[in-house]
Amino acid sequence: MEELKIMTLEESMEKRKPKIKIENLNAWFGNSHILKNISLEIPEKSITAIIGPSGCGKTTLLRCLNRMHELTPNAKVSGKVIIDGENIYDNNVDPVLIRRKIGMVFQRPIPFPTMSIYDNVAIGLKLNGVKDHKTINTIVKKCLELSHLWNEVKNRLNESPLTLSGGQQQRLCIARALAVGPEILLMDEPTSALDPLATVKIEKLIRELKKDYTIVIVTHNMQQALRVSDYVAFLYLGELIEFGESKEIFSNPKHPLTKNYLHGKFS
Repeated sequence: MEELKIMTLEESMEKRKPKIKIENLNAWFGNSHILKNISLEIPEKSITAIIGPSGCGKTTLLRCLNRMHELTPNAKVSGKVIIDGENIYDNNVDPVLIRRKIGMVFQRPIPFPTMSIYDNVAIGLKLNGVKDHKTINTIVKKCLELSHLWNEVKNRLNESPLTLSGGQQQRLCIARALAVGPEILLMDEPTSALDPLATVKIEKLIRELKKDYTIVIVTHNMQQALRVSDYVAFLYLGELIEFGESKEIFSNPKHPLTKNYLHGKFS
């Protein structure tokens, strides 16, 4: 394969302070080299979409940003992920604290089925030592409001989350992720299991949340990436091919591999 040249928009990056700096990031599953020398800067309070064909390393990259990748047996990482000036892979950094600082929303809604709707949101606060009921109540309500779920569940807080629709469950999971006060929200194809109406609601929510959060989303849906993201990172065979503002990438991709992918010439 031809030498891959990373395309960036340095001028636009200077307009926003980077929240996440990724430097020479490599990731393996056993002997399989999944991510290869990834370097990019993700601006704060923006939405960055990670796109690329299946198996290119999108989800692995996302999981490296909160040190979840290393939880898999025989998985390892090298390089740096610097958040607010701190390399989260330094030996003195507690990965548990990192995971609490960075919210994660998965492909399928994963509410805790044995807990009530209320407790699904409150659980992170309680595990972090928050005991004041008034404080917990305030945060639970705020996060359900942020997730546009409060009016739908305010009279059902003691019910099982399994009584909610798939879209409501995903918004509940977003509320749960927000409750512990993260600055970064990672989303792994958060609408792929949802119907079109629920997808519209989640996309609207994502766009609203970027006012206060740095969001990184993995998506196979090119229309969704264009609708919600400010920046796009295109991966192919574990390498970063092109990175820049979404409108520029979609309207004028610089690398032929990016152009081929966006035109559906490979998947």
